[in-house]
Amino acid sequence: MSVFKKIAELKVVPVIAIESASDALNLADALVLGGLPIAEITFRTPSASVAIQSIAQERPDVVVGAGTVLTLDNLNAAIDAGAKFGVAPGFNLKIVEAAQKKDFPFVPGVCTPSEIEAALAVGCRILKFFPAGAMGGAAMLKAFSAPYLHTGVKFMPTGGVSLANINEYLAIHAVIACGGTWLAAKDDLAASRWQLITARCREVVLASASGRQNEDQ
Repeated sequence: MSVFKKIAELKVVPVIAIESASDALNLADALVLGGLPIAEITFRTPSASVAIQSIAQERPDVVVGAGTVLTLDNLNAAIDAGAKFGVAPGFNLKIVEAAQKKDFPFVPGVCTPSEIEAALAVGCRILKFFPAGAMGGAAMLKAFSAPYLHTGVKFMPTGGVSLANINEYLAIHAVIACGGTWLAAKDDLAASRWQLITARCREVVLASASGRQNEDQ
């Protein structure tokens, strides 16, 4: 199964900034117990690459990816650590082309039609809609994705997605999955609230069970 098919199957991608790489395996286990064996570990902390490597090596059934990939160094570190996919908040052609040359599944960020078209022009078909909430939420994504549905483009909205609104996004035909930053917050990691993280994952898995792309556009 391709990484994007797995992401579509899971519907939700926990987006996590991990301060201590020693927490990586506890985090991975908490996600698995919650029914979400996937994590986007962001390069917002110095521990990102070590955490990714730890999960990739010790918990190979977890689909671990790298987020906030802003530079070529980030990209190379993610690949070397064993990340199965990469995500960026914006569209950087240099990073996209480098990922493509390495055959590395990569999701650049967009928030305007012009950025969508720039991404489509270089072959990107999975895009991050960010920051989703601040840019108008599900209503905005539905509106500006409509002219591009025939291209097969899919979106992964992130930023402002919550348990309360996730099904609004998943109901949109063009949404492959949602990124969830609330599932494992920094404070929860710092306090080793693994059971809480597991409970949040279970909650969103249950809530999203009937929300998968069921809207007739």
